[in-house]
Amino acid sequence: MSQTPAETAAPDSAEGAPAFRSEVTVELVKHSAADSDVLWAARVSTAGEQSLDELRKDPERSKGLINYLMRDRHGSPFEHNSMTFFISAPIFVFREFMRHRVGWSYNEESGRYRQLEPVFYVPDASRKLVQQGRPGKYEFVQGTQEQLDVTTRVMEDSYRQAYAAYQEMLAAGVAREVARSVLPVGLFSSMYATCNARSLMHFLGLRTQHELAAVPSFPQREIEMVGERMEAEWAKLMPLTYAAFNANGRIAP
Repeated sequence: MSQTPAETAAPDSAEGAPAFRSEVTVELVKHSAADSDVLWAARVSTAGEQSLDELRKDPERSKGLINYLMRDRHGSPFEHNSMTFFISAPIFVFREFMRHRVGWSYNEESGRYRQLEPVFYVPDASRKLVQQGRPGKYEFVQGTQEQLDVTTRVMEDSYRQAYAAYQEMLAAGVAREVARSVLPVGLFSSMYATCNARSLMHFLGLRTQHELAAVPSFPQREIEMVGERMEAEWAKLMPLTYAAFNANGRIAP
């Protein structure tokens, strides 16, 4: 599923001029993931090779087993599946994303081997701008129109200046891997991210806020946007597993 980005070109739009986006995109490009994958992996403990019979049965009849595995945190049966997403998001999102290492594989666009496109992140009016409180107890609240206007103007001006410096260095023959150093973390990048249901549940438990979560999390909004889109795709592939995840406090087994 691709999400249409909110994207605007700079007012002096020309070839190579910066463009600004407030949305991330997530596309499920490949998968081998179903609730039955959890069941045959779990039943091998008692049924041996006969556990493969689960592939020909309706998983609905064994949703109690899936819930039991989730509730009692028998996690390994949730690893026998795979999902690959193509994600477009600001670089600062990927730097947080790659803190998740167990059960994940990544390949990201390289600024060493290609000229990076001038697409940059600017928050829209829905993004809460003001932080109140102290670390561990702070909250974000809606900013004023003036604060949004300042944020938009300063970010766009900074992006234009940074990309002009990048182009100047490239035009002078400076290597891409050196010239990219002037670009900010608000630049959009793209990557493939491959995971299994267990690793995705751990990611969602930390990177999304949800009313059913037994342990509250306070993610940065931009990585939460990615998590929400990945979650929507996974929920369609493994609905029984997804329901058990929510029913048991959104804690990865």
